[in-house]
Amino acid sequence: MNQDQPLDPPLAPQPAPEMDDDTFFRWYGEWEPLDPTTIAEFMAGFDRPWWVIGGWSIEAFTGVEREHDDLDISMLTCDAVAFREFLGERYTPWVVGSGSMHPFTPQHADVGREGQLWVREHAGAPWFLDVPLTPDTDGMWTNKRWPAHVAPVEEVTWAAADGVRYLRPEVTVMMKARLDRPKDRADLDVTWPLLTDPERAWVRETVALAHPGHPWLERL
Repeated sequence: MNQDQPLDPPLAPQPAPEMDDDTFFRWYGEWEPLDPTTIAEFMAGFDRPWWVIGGWSIEAFTGVEREHDDLDISMLTCDAVAFREFLGERYTPWVVGSGSMHPFTPQHADVGREGQLWVREHAGAPWFLDVPLTPDTDGMWTNKRWPAHVAPVEEVTWAAADGVRYLRPEVTVMMKARLDRPKDRADLDVTWPLLTDPERAWVRETVALAHPGHPWLERL
């Protein structure tokens, strides 16, 4: 090689390609998710805070039904080990993130600050629970999209009549702004009329701070 010849620049990282359902299931396995009617029974006895996030939290607040791919709950990252101990030998949780997966065991306990857990009974069983972890600051809930927003869990969640806690709707739609998928826009549309003026102002402010120039800002 001519040492005076400039080297080609390194290739920029490329996003992982989207998988259709059949390809996903072939590589990772089937999903048979819990729903709000079954999650409380499954989590009974877990003594750390947890709450439902995503589309199900919007449906619980608005009463507007839509299809859901799965049920996501969250908990503080500092409580992940307690959750693994709660699952015990009954289930096999995996850490998912940064393009890799590994069993969540005492020997492989690193979940990262914003890790994610998938739970199933054993290798041949379907996944049934997705747990995106919420970063914490000294045990306080910390907004992963806007880290300056730190609060007690009770201030950013609400409890339904059955006792299941959900992420507050204004926080949920703020979180959904990042992906801006059709279902995220639909969730915004049904939630926005039900928010108070201070809640709407908070969404506008935090979306502008977390995502300057975001297309939602004109809609808000």
